[in-house]
Amino acid sequence: MHKDQIISKLIEEEIITISPDKPFTYASGMLSPIYTDLRLTISYPDLRDWIATDLASLIKEKYPDVSIVGGVATAGIPHAAWVAEKLHLPMIYVRPNPKDHGKGKQIEGRFTKNDRIVLIDDLITTGGSVLNAVKATEKEGGNVIGVSSIFTYYLPDAKDNFAKANVQFNPLLSYPELLKKEKESKHISSAQYDILKTWHEDPWAWGKQFKK
Repeated sequence: MHKDQIISKLIEEEIITISPDKPFTYASGMLSPIYTDLRLTISYPDLRDWIATDLASLIKEKYPDVSIVGGVATAGIPHAAWVAEKLHLPMIYVRPNPKDHGKGKQIEGRFTKNDRIVLIDDLITTGGSVLNAVKATEKEGGNVIGVSSIFTYYLPDAKDNFAKANVQFNPLLSYPELLKKEKESKHISSAQYDILKTWHEDPWAWGKQFKK
């Protein structure tokens, strides 16, 4: 596994950005002192190959019966393609919404009700996007046996959402692992570490200080 190499590269190339004083706003409206732009990983051949290799191993371990790898548009698509290639499996991808022309497809690629699909996204924050992709796939008769991602913040909202949807989720990297590496590498100060840890424990409460 290349976990340490991947995390080090994410830090080194500033794919992970920390800004405790001027927080980032996520799609959910949540404020955060950290932003992880995993779309940038496609520009680094070694990094993307480490990710694909480790995701392929993880998926075969956690979902040994997988028969199709699915990508969640847009950021999950390239990684799903590389993983599908390594596992020598068919691939599909899922749009956020059906096309407004042609056949109105939301899912591209072929699958049957007997296939066992694992969906890949780059980042899981609350899980909303990928769980919508799960619903869309199942609506079309697909059998989604699980979800994986490069990284997850492991926030309470995500845990609750996956539990309610009864969907198995296995990420490659998690926020606690990242935070540990950031501290060990001295990339962040003790004060920044405390802020990042506090945010993770209750992100919505942490963000209230900026909404006065």
